[in-house]
Amino acid sequence: MTAPEPTILATSGGLRVGGRTRVLFDALVHHAVDLSGVHGRRPRIMYVGTAIGDAEHFTARATEAARVAGFDLTPLHLFPMPNLEDVEGAVLDQDVVWVMGGSVANLLAVWRVHGLDRVMRRAWQAGVVLTGVSAGSLCWFQGGATDSFGPELRPVTDALGFLPYGNGVHYDSDEGRRPLIHRLVADGTLPTAHCTDDGVGLVYRGTELVEAVTELPGKGAYLVTREGDRAVEQRVEPRSLPPLSR
Repeated sequence: MTAPEPTILATSGGLRVGGRTRVLFDALVHHAVDLSGVHGRRPRIMYVGTAIGDAEHFTARATEAARVAGFDLTPLHLFPMPNLEDVEGAVLDQDVVWVMGGSVANLLAVWRVHGLDRVMRRAWQAGVVLTGVSAGSLCWFQGGATDSFGPELRPVTDALGFLPYGNGVHYDSDEGRRPLIHRLVADGTLPTAHCTDDGVGLVYRGTELVEAVTELPGKGAYLVTREGDRAVEQRVEPRSLPPLSR
């Protein structure tokens, strides 16, 4: 079972603190599973932790979160070598690929060394839902603002480019991101940028933005476009996803 057309859910959320577990998958991850159209069996979700160096402790937390959610989770590690013999086959066998946040610059470099950028494009075209948080959102776009290079935010402009836009994540919780996105759009470094407050996701069918959704009340999505030599921001009200039991 795959989505009927190439689908990406780009987010600044999807995780929450659990009661009996350290981490739970929140409504955005469950929405990615819904977008895949899977039914009649346990959803298959791949966890990709490249952006945090395949940290084993978070792989364990994601595995536990998947157990609680009723998902079958396959971790994909690239350190110190790929943990799966047939990476492409494993990716294409998933309903959803969920990419953890961290360093998008390192993620892009490592994926390209291993050819995972090409695998992800084939999976996207085949209807596997691609999703993730922060770096796991930014990677699908042309670029955006990142702290991959140090505490001072800098632009990244060589992301995968499946979606022909800039991307701004953590738009309401990291005060430096909004002004940098505005500057990068205004000077033409980035094209029109699609941005998310924490807890918000953007749904794309093909390369078209079709909906903004949120797992947290009062949050927003934003379109930042260039008019002359300045950036203009438009707020997009997201649809609230059904809350999960807390």
